[in-house]
Amino acid sequence: MAHRISCPGLDPCFDRMTLARLAYRASQFWKFLAAKPSAMQLLQARQVLSPAQLALFERMQPGEQAHSLLVMEKILAQGDAPVDLLVAALLHDVGKSRFRLTILERVWIVIMKKLTPQLAYRWGQASPGGTFPRWKRAFLVAEMHPQWGAEMALAAGVSQLAARLISRHQEAVVSGSSLEDVLLRRLQCEDDEN
Repeated sequence: MAHRISCPGLDPCFDRMTLARLAYRASQFWKFLAAKPSAMQLLQARQVLSPAQLALFERMQPGEQAHSLLVMEKILAQGDAPVDLLVAALLHDVGKSRFRLTILERVWIVIMKKLTPQLAYRWGQASPGGTFPRWKRAFLVAEMHPQWGAEMALAAGVSQLAARLISRHQEAVVSGSSLEDVLLRRLQCEDDEN
């Protein structure tokens, strides 16, 4: 039986499982720091992306590149992988390159999203064109990177479908049967697992 931690202002579901999940996420960050795509993985990206799209991909941090390549590899392993899905897999987090986050900012996002998800969401809704305190930057990236990434990818020549997959990759899992919804579920599944 999980023991509840009662602290005013914290999510009432905060328990040992939450602590275990936070520890897991922290370990992911250490892996992220050490992650670097192999030459073979980068060759795969070059085979899928146009030169303009590859330039976007190369703006991402090595850990984000490695994550995106792993998502693409898992999708390829399922078979029947349309090129739009592969492009979306490689570029789904490219919006994060708009503002490079430190490891501490990344940890801050994960913790605050778990402890106070509504507040973290609200902090991420500020207008990116305006001025904002530096501490809010991480929340803007967390909430806005799908939209930013889709805009950047469209400018680099991706299809409308690939751009929609990028812009929707953090939406609640959909149950629709359209091609876009089916591909989105595949992208979300592999993104969440990796």
